[in-house]
Amino acid sequence: MKKLLFSISLLMFGASAIAQDLPDNPEPGKCYVRCKTPDVWKNEDVTIETKAAYNKIVTHPAEYKTETERVLVKEASTKLVIVPAVYEEQDVVVVVKEASHKLEIIPGSLGSETISYVAKEDASELKVIPATFKPDAVTTEIKPASAVWQMSDKAPDCESSDPNDCRYWCYKPIPAEYVTTNQTKLDVDAHTERSEVPGFEKSYKKTVVAQKPTTRTIEIPEVTKVVKKTVMTTPPSTKVIDIPAEYATISKVVLVKDAWEETVNVPAEYTNVTKEVLVTKGGLTSWKEVDCTLTENSILPINWNLASATLTPEAKSIIDTRLLPVLKTGVAVVIESHTDSRGTKESNQDLSERRALAVTNYLISKGINSSQLTGNGFGETRLTNRCADGVSCTEREHRQNRRTTFRVVNQ
Repeated sequence: MKKLLFSISLLMFGASAIAQDLPDNPEPGKCYVRCKTPDVWKNEDVTIETKAAYNKIVTHPAEYKTETERVLVKEASTKLVIVPAVYEEQDVVVVVKEASHKLEIIPGSLGSETISYVAKEDASELKVIPATFKPDAVTTEIKPASAVWQMSDKAPDCESSDPNDCRYWCYKPIPAEYVTTNQTKLDVDAHTERSEVPGFEKSYKKTVVAQKPTTRTIEIPEVTKVVKKTVMTTPPSTKVIDIPAEYATISKVVLVKDAWEETVNVPAEYTNVTKEVLVTKGGLTSWKEVDCTLTENSILPINWNLASATLTPEAKSIIDTRLLPVLKTGVAVVIESHTDSRGTKESNQDLSERRALAVTNYLISKGINSSQLTGNGFGETRLTNRCADGVSCTEREHRQNRRTTFRVVNQ
């Protein structure tokens, strides 16, 4: 019982508060709506870093050049050639053949020698360890918390005939809106690891003189006979023939410039997020006289194209003429869009919501504050005639259901 009395007292207090806030000196037969000074917002662009700057390392390999070198592969040497003795016959009785000697060649011998040389010098190479990243995110407030006044429905047990009795106003909060942006942050920057690249050697064979050729003398005893005598006029001898040295051309790889690295700076990446910032807070309310017909749903005679939610130039002209002047007085309106029964319920619901949104977005683009606008789509749920699914109707009858309306409401 005490709880019931408390509820009645609360309702009476709310009704009394509302009654005291009614328009001063209202005129009979006229309609009034409560207008709230809207919050004034502005859009600001916030730049968010989505990927941190980092360094990228570019490596350049070692540079080489090929050189040729003339090397001795066989030393110069000599060869002995025997020049035989020259004889002459004489018709005398003498020693037929004098004692003499002959030379026997002892040939020289050759050997081989292995010569080693650096075919490729030692160097190093660089291996790039690329930068690694880790995921992150930043949460940005794009619309701060606010609040809006709402009037309750009339209490079911209210006995007053005054529609403003048994009601109360609530200042309901609207939570802030946030957006979370994914980020990629640098974990470990790029770097290099150096490893040794060993050179290598090659060798070639060189023929050398191990022992030079020589001669030895063999004695030939004289022969005597009373015959024709062959007399040696020129003794045997040797002559030296030069054998030139032999050469070959070899190639070897010489390091010109060792491997090196170059650091390239990769700049950070950013994205822009638009957030709403409160410039001036509204909330002050006043009463405004309006045409009573505007408190009921009024037709906006927009001819939507089939299955389209795009405003044509003619539709924008109708909104500019019929609805924009009403909103510029500061009142709030509810925009409702309906479809006929053709098509699925789901597609019709979606189409009606997109059409209502198209009207509200156009009004916002014309400078109307979003707090003055409410858009609703009802699809085919509120037909004005018999043309439901399965009923054959004319195009004119279907057009009656395919409508967009507006009405003035309290803020």
